[in-house]
Amino acid sequence: MFEILSPGNRPGEMTKKFDQYDLYGVEEYYLYDPDKVKLTGWRRREGKLQSIDQMDGWVSPRLKVRFDLTGPELQIFKESGDRFLTYSEMEERAEREQQRAEREQQRAEREQQRAEQERQLKEQAEAKIKMLYLRLQELGIDPEQL
Repeated sequence: MFEILSPGNRPGEMTKKFDQYDLYGVEEYYLYDPDKVKLTGWRRREGKLQSIDQMDGWVSPRLKVRFDLTGPELQIFKESGDRFLTYSEMEERAEREQQRAEREQQRAEREQQRAEQERQLKEQAEAKIKMLYLRLQELGIDPEQL
């Protein structure tokens, strides 16, 4: 279980939640205070949640993630060593992807317009050739003999 404190959390409420998690057998419980950049953790040992002494660098046995508190905010790393993105990083990535998709859509539309223009030019050229072919025939000239 991982919780992030917000201004609306009351100490009594958090204590009640902790007691419920302990009662119902939660294996690990993490509580993060983003204002203080403080992570507190508990791990089930001997049938109850017990405090984890050192959270910086802690690797969760259950989640297989590592917590890093050395910077200005909590960073969480996957088992692979890759860092989980922050919400704002995910938003930025999604925005860049949206922009890329829009550019690709515009490129596809331009390509479609170009193909349509080529098709129209081809039709016009074929119509012009047909008209000239008929005109030559009207003048008594066999276009196949040219």
